[in-house]
Amino acid sequence: MNCFLYIIKNQKERYYIGITGLDPEKRLLRHNKGNVYSTKFGKPWKIIYIEKYDNYESARKREKQIKSWHGGNAFKKLVSRAARSSNGRTSPFEGEYLGSNPSLAALGMSRINLAR
Repeated sequence: MNCFLYIIKNQKERYYIGITGLDPEKRLLRHNKGNVYSTKFGKPWKIIYIEKYDNYESARKREKQIKSWHGGNAFKKLVSRAARSSNGRTSPFEGEYLGSNPSLAALGMSRINLAR
């Protein structure tokens, strides 16, 4: 079973880190409809980062790691890296150019970055 770790962000620069067995876009709809208690007061949310895992256990381990960084330099670096890899798209809230996206092979990664 595929599982996804995702980070969402709202207009107030708040972040939520979660994992799901659903398609991340479907999970985002639940967040934005107010069906998730932790995020119902911060709507609207946008996905800024996704990682795909083969199992729930691996995704949960990574979620705990990233949550331990929350607010620290490692978390800021991860979010910043996701923002820079937008293929020239602009951020949903700031409107600035966020840079180009090197190929995953060049980065040696299998992550999906969705900064918008």
